Amino acid sequence: MAIEAEVPVLAARAADTERLATLFDRHHGRLYRLARRLCFEGEEAADLVQETFLRAARSPRSVPAAEPDGEAWLVRVMVNLAKDRCRRRHVREKAAPLLDPAPASDPEAGLVARTAVAGALAGLGARRRAVVVLAEIEGRTSPEIARLLGMTAVTVRWHLAAARRELARTLAPLAEKGAQR
Repeated sequence: MAIEAEVPVLAARAADTERLATLFDRHHGRLYRLARRLCFEGEEAADLVQETFLRAARSPRSVPAAEPDGEAWLVRVMVNLAKDRCRRRHVREKAAPLLDPAPASDPEAGLVARTAVAGALAGLGARRRAVVVLAEIEGRTSPEIARLLGMTAVTVRWHLAAARRELARTLAPLAEKGAQR
């Protein structure tokens, strides 16, 4: 009886696999060209297309069955992934002066800045500190962090936003001093 129950599941998986293969064959070229226009780098564009199809493979039932709707779903997912990457890059670029604001010619100022950042991170609760380190330093996505820390992606984003506000408040005097130099 258990074997009979597995047959429809295996048939559904095979159908999903075939459908995803068809979507890939029809749309990967167009998606890659769009990704190149969104991020301008070939390797990053290929990563975007790959992540888009990985999302489809993880949840094949969420991809609409009708042809124009399937392509639209893939484009929407890829554009959202590109936006997320841009946001993360922008946050990292904004945080870079705080993480290493002093030029190599001023090692004392660099040490003071690193100590201030380490102190600000230490002032966060353990969960928020873990979320910030995983997101901002290791570059992990919210779903990855959620899986690692055993929480939902929404909770990860909430902790990340709250931690960023706390860090900004704590490090604002340091940033002002750096701007005055």
